Order: sequence, then C-alpha cells, then structure tokens
Amino acid sequence: MKRQTQTLLALSLLTTSAFASATAIKGTNYQSPYCGCCKEWVKHMNENGFELEMAYEENLTPTKIKLGVRPEYASCHTAEINGYTFEGHIPASDIKRFLDSKPTRMIGLAVGGMPMGSPGMEYGDQKDPYNVLAFDKNGRTMVYSKHNQ
Repeated sequence: MKRQTQTLLALSLLTTSAFASATAIKGTNYQSPYCGCCKEWVKHMNENGFELEMAYEENLTPTKIKLGVRPEYASCHTAEINGYTFEGHIPASDIKRFLDSKPTRMIGLAVGGMPMGSPGMEYGDQKDPYNVLAFDKNGRTMVYSKHNQ
C-alpha cells in the first residue's frame, strides 16, 4: 500500500508540474540591460503565470515603434505576448483579462512613465494613482483600468 501511495504521489507531482508549464503564458520583454525595475516587473509576471524571455536592447525606440507604442504612453520596457503589445508596469491581472477578452480593435495596454506602486515600482508604501490604457494601431486610447485611486 505504501508503494502505491508513493507512486500516486509521484504521478500527481509529475502531472501538476507538466500542467503548470503547459499553461504558462509566454512572451518576450524588450528592455535595457541596465534597468532594475524592468527585471522586477518580469519577476511579477513570472509569479503570476507568465514566462517572459528577456531581450536586452540598448535602444528600445525601434521596437516600440514597430509594436505600436506612441511616445505619450511610453515607459521603460515593452512586452509582446500572444501578438499584443504591453508597455510599462501593467499589473499581470490586467494583462490576463485583456488576453482572455481577445480584443480585435485594441492592440495592447500601456502604463506610461513609471508610477510608484505599480508592479516593479514598489517603494515602501508609496502608491501613485495611475491608469492602464488600451490602445489601437492608430494610437487612440481608452482607460482600461485604474489603480491606487
């Protein structure tokens, strides 16, 4: 009986780890090799079911332009996940909700600048209010969510 239990436990662990790796949401995060807050945001994403490959670039402007990010809502890093663009310190929960909705008009989400209290920008109990914007290929935006309001 003990051997049966050990076998079932081993199979359970194997199934659980295979399921966990199969369900990770994969993408690429483009960032400066010198930015610490970008690495913290990727850590936040990894802790929330994403698996992001890091692509280090000295000049992110060409990537941002290619992925449809306008200067008015640019930040320090840009991620590409499932064909959509995610700019800046967006909470993983907003990205999951966006991906689940499979929008056709909007091409991504953005948090312009680097607001304190956003994922990767935690500093003590300081929390600036900020909006997550949804944007389309023409640069038009709408408020997708509000945080620390």
